[in-house]
Amino acid sequence: MNEKTNNVKAQPARLTAFEQWTKEAVWPAYLGCFWAVMYAVFVRFYQAAGGTIGLPGQLESPKVMYMASYLAGVLIMTCGFILIALVKPWGRVVPAWVPFIGGKNIHRVIILTPTLSCTAYLLAHGISGIITKALLLANVITLQFNGWISLDVHSLALWSLLFYEPWFVIMGILSGLTASHYAQASGISLSAFRRSLAIYFIFVFLLTMFCVFYIIFKLA
Repeated sequence: MNEKTNNVKAQPARLTAFEQWTKEAVWPAYLGCFWAVMYAVFVRFYQAAGGTIGLPGQLESPKVMYMASYLAGVLIMTCGFILIALVKPWGRVVPAWVPFIGGKNIHRVIILTPTLSCTAYLLAHGISGIITKALLLANVITLQFNGWISLDVHSLALWSLLFYEPWFVIMGILSGLTASHYAQASGISLSAFRRSLAIYFIFVFLLTMFCVFYIIFKLA
């Protein structure tokens, strides 16, 4: 009887459908890279080159905006390629040409900390933007947009609600799924993964609510 009880206790915990799926799925990284590159090229680099689609107004400092869009595009594209590294074995090892530490495994915290931070930013940015722009279009709140000489607020809100903010949400989801795959592939224990996931969801929720109230009261 005791032997049977010990065998039952020794059985590993079963993975949930989400855990099993994210452990095996690598396509979110590739789709996330594609999603990032498309946005960087056709939105940020396009606007950096002087494109006006999606910018319904006249900017006070166009050159500053062009440079900001270019830098944002480079950063976004870089982040997209980093997602690929998270699902590749070579993405977990320091390159051999690095002095002293070349060939050593990269600790998961070093990779997950910036990845999850960016994921939280993307999700909070997108969700809070959708909420506030929907409230703006419904005339529940008013928002002030600085940096414009003239601006069609209604048109900008529609662009944000239907295009810009959904991109942030989708990118955040793809980044989060990739991070989940990486965490499990790096050997994190199932209990630590579940505990960290619950804490992370709470953090993202609180960050999103903070962004919503910040936008409403700061820009009102």
